[in-house]
Parts: sequence; structure tokens; C-alpha cells
Amino acid sequence: MASPSESLKKELLQAQNERVGRNSTKRQPHLIYLGVVRAIIRISLTVTLTCCSGTIATAADDLYRAQAIVTGQGEANRIIGFASCLEDVLIKVSGAQKLAGDRRLAAYKSNAKDFVRVFSYHDQMSGTPTRDEQGTRDRPYDLIVDFDEKKIDDLLKVLRLKPWLSHRPILAVFVEMQQGPKKYMVTADADQAALQRESLLAAAAKRGMSIVLPSAAALAESGINGAELTKTPSSTLASRAAEQGGEVALVGRLVWDDQELGWATEWQLEWQGRPHRWQLRGVTFDEAFRRAIGGAAQILSDNGDPG
Repeated sequence: MASPSESLKKELLQAQNERVGRNSTKRQPHLIYLGVVRAIIRISLTVTLTCCSGTIATAADDLYRAQAIVTGQGEANRIIGFASCLEDVLIKVSGAQKLAGDRRLAAYKSNAKDFVRVFSYHDQMSGTPTRDEQGTRDRPYDLIVDFDEKKIDDLLKVLRLKPWLSHRPILAVFVEMQQGPKKYMVTADADQAALQRESLLAAAAKRGMSIVLPSAAALAESGINGAELTKTPSSTLASRAAEQGGEVALVGRLVWDDQELGWATEWQLEWQGRPHRWQLRGVTFDEAFRRAIGGAAQILSDNGDPG
């Protein structure tokens, strides 16, 4: 069996040679670059996927850590990465998705390095031979940033928020995708939903949440299907969520819109006897999943309904 590093090399070489993009996200240029990024994500999550049987989980650990993709290790790009990571870690620690794009953060993001405790780099192209000018300057890196906990907590206080340090319920995620006549559920094991599965994992890690997905067999046994998903009684979903280790059911439906070149999404979650529903249109499924899990975190952390 090939090692993760050997598999990564194969994935990267395959991604670099791809000339045809997928229709699963908004149509964008630089398809080869996107292929490389997705190959990296696929391998980096291999350990998580193989350690779970029938479910997928991402531990809500390292709340004060965030990461961003940067080019090279120069200071200019590092400062940009620090700013992006600061916003992410504030959302992650507080559970308040509503901080995304908050104008109040601008002044703090311009001095984000003052909140950093330590940082490191992970070379995304590790093991891949350099080509011409693509040395350390042009290579993509994961900038991994650990922030000072007290400084982050103090900043949240200024923003009239607080750290969400209590137990974070595990989300059992039920999602249907529809693109034209094609419909399918995102499961823990179906190849058809591999990209969406990886995207959900990445979104959960970014927001400090743990998630589980149903296996295809579990869905078949329970009789839950996409067409009836949003109409399934909350008690039934709660029962199915508990069976797979989830504590709260997050239900979503994504429909591809050719005119908007993006996904129209609707989400629902019931918490403490109260139903919550929200929608989002014209986005990639990556963004839809980030906003969905972020919205769930905002509800569960008592920071209000998603906008």
C-alpha cells in the first residue's frame, strides 16, 4: 500500500495535468491550481477518513490555531495570512459566524501579528521537485498560526463576545446535492460525494466543530432520501443522528443554478426545541458548507441566528 506522501505525489501530478474543471463549484479560471489544492486536501484528510467507520469526525481542538494558504515565506504574504487567520480564529473561538467581514476587525487585522504567539509553515509541494522560478518564493505553503489566548479573549470582550469553551455538540450532517437531474446524498463512503465530504471536513475544522456523516447503508436502512429530507420529522433525524454519534442534526439542500453559476442552499437545525432555518444563494459548495457549519456554531454558541 502506498504511503500518504507517495499518494500525495501521484495526486498532485494528476491534478497538474488536469485540463477539465468540475461542475461542482462556480466556474472559475485557474482550474489546474484548483485541482492541485483539492488533491492536497484529499491527502491531508486521509488519516481522518480512514480512522472513522461509517462516520467522519473532525475534533474541535486547537481553538486558538488557524491557517491560511500563502505563496512563499516572505513577510508581505505572511502579514496577509496573519490577518486572514485572525478573523478565522475569532470566529472559531467565539462561534460567532457573524464576525466574517465585520468592519470592526479592520484595525485589528492590520496589526494581526501583535496577536500571534508562534507560527510555522507546511510546504504543500513537499517532495515535488522545484521548477525554474518555483523555489521557496512561489511555492504554496500552509501558514499555521497559534494566537495568544488571552489577547484573543480580550479582543472578543472588546467586540462584546466571549470564548465558547463549553462542550460543542457533534453535528450529524445530512445534505442533498442536486445538479440538473442528478441528485445524491453526501455520505461517509460514497465516491460520488468525495469532494463534498472533504469540503465539509475542512469547513468543520475551520470553525472548530465536530461532524459525522451517515453511511450509504445507514441511509438506505433508515429510508431517508434527499427528496424527503427537509420534510423528515426532526425526531426521526435526531434519532438517526444519535445512531451515528451526532448530538444535533444539521440538514441542508443544495441546488445548482445555471444562471447564477452557483448553488442555492437551504439549511435547518433544531436546537433546544426551536427550529432555525436559513438560506444562501450563488455560492460554491465550499462556501456553502463553511457558512452552514458556521451558522450552526453561531446558534449552538448562543450568538443568534445566521444572517
